[in-house]
Amino acid sequence: MKPAEIRAMSDAELMQKLDELRSEWRDLRFDEAIGKLTNTARIRQIKRDIARIKTIQTERRIAAEMEKAQAQS
Repeated sequence: MKPAEIRAMSDAELMQKLDELRSEWRDLRFDEAIGKLTNTARIRQIKRDIARIKTIQTERRIAAEMEKAQAQS
């Protein structure tokens, strides 16, 4: 998932996607533990997507705080 695709999503969509990715990551870790997982690169990809989503959420939160601070001054 590219950052531009993530930035195009709304906050609600980001939360939903984050929940989906965390669930898939949990399932893949379980499959890896029992030796059933064949595509181990998928775990890395999901972890990176989760990090990208969380980074963009943080960017949005900081931008909102900056706007609020500027509006008060």
